[in-house]
Amino acid sequence: MIRFENDYAEGAHPRILERLMETNEVQTPGYGTDDYCESARNLIMEACGDPTADVHFLVGGTQTNTTIIASILRPHQGVVSAHSGHIATHETGAIEATGHKILPLPSSDGKIDAEQIRGVYEEHWNDATHEHVVQPALVYISNPTEFGTLYSKSELEALRSVCLECGFTLMIDGARLGYGLAAEGNDLSLADIAKLCDVFYIGGTKIGALFGEAVVITNPALKKDFRYMIKQRGGLLAKGRILGIQFETLFTDGLYLELSKHAIDAAMTIRNAFESNGFEFKYQSKTNQQFPILHNEQIELLSKKYSFHKWETVNESESVVRFCTSWSTKAEHVEALVEDIEKLALQKSK
Repeated sequence: MIRFENDYAEGAHPRILERLMETNEVQTPGYGTDDYCESARNLIMEACGDPTADVHFLVGGTQTNTTIIASILRPHQGVVSAHSGHIATHETGAIEATGHKILPLPSSDGKIDAEQIRGVYEEHWNDATHEHVVQPALVYISNPTEFGTLYSKSELEALRSVCLECGFTLMIDGARLGYGLAAEGNDLSLADIAKLCDVFYIGGTKIGALFGEAVVITNPALKKDFRYMIKQRGGLLAKGRILGIQFETLFTDGLYLELSKHAIDAAMTIRNAFESNGFEFKYQSKTNQQFPILHNEQIELLSKKYSFHKWETVNESESVVRFCTSWSTKAEHVEALVEDIEKLALQKSK
């Protein structure tokens, strides 16, 4: 079985494994206070163009989202998200379990915009009984989104502007951030992202690491006591050096973007094969997630050889599926899929 269902099916990049072995018996202090973590922090701050940023390392995305959001919101406050946002769909109520309500907004492409945020603010504060309603205080977006779509620099600037006007914190879930940065047409740099939001994280789990996410806090008001929150949420890893070593390796000699571009190139090859053979797409993604619309019979045929995700039903005979490439996707696997896509097209034309 050739697997395209997610971008964390493989272990870790060999350079990370080699570095972990090289440093295996070096003695260090715990909980991320070691030299490897400090080096990784400095590399990330340099990449972000912000020497004052705080950088913290956690294990996984859900843990990271809950820790960040719970550290920011007061008990009566909630987080605004696209209805398709990861915290609203695939985190088993983790945010609600911290005592905070998710305030979902409709979205056709996974993104939300500045006017929607302004509407949330006005609807709340124009309500004469607003103290009876959860107060919106934090805006959560993913880049790339769950549908592989990207925010442009102008869109993020508009979100930043309205969040400042409304007194909202702006957070970016960057579980797949590298794939967004490497995508064709992306006009955001890591430095832009650091400048335009209050807190974000750089995903490692899905981009070459065994596990790990790097939280970057740029708003000074959010920095105080964050390590307390990490510990309270079970996220302060005793052997924190394992996280530091991985991110130090990813941010040395451009490896992070190199791995991200590999996945993008593979995804674009797959997308081009579907497009050139007459298949339509649900979402216009230039990232490592691709969402073609296939007949159920075609899905059944491909499923005999490939593992991929059935995303949503279009009608009785068609569904949207997701093919997801990774930092480790093999060229021969992509070539095999392209050949089988062409076979599907030939069968469809008969």
